[in-house]
Amino acid sequence: MNLTPSAVADRDSLIDYPCDFPVKVIGLHQPDFFITMVALAQNFDPGFDGSKVELRPSKGDKYLGITLNVRATSRAQLDGLYLALSGHPMVKIAL
Repeated sequence: MNLTPSAVADRDSLIDYPCDFPVKVIGLHQPDFFITMVALAQNFDPGFDGSKVELRPSKGDKYLGITLNVRATSRAQLDGLYLALSGHPMVKIAL
């Protein structure tokens, strides 16, 4: 049996793919932050539903926490999403 590196990584993962996977993102509370994060999630999950995003403003309303519930299909997909989020200039933290 020949397994691709991606298949081996998925098999050795603690996550059973496919699954719904919450990704938490924090950034400055600015008008385009929500729209930009939804667009990024849709790049990695074409069926992503932006209407189910959870928003949590900070106490002083300076920051906005967003939970993106994506349909994870592989470790490579999640790794790509985290790299895109953590490298984006609007994102302070991606968990």
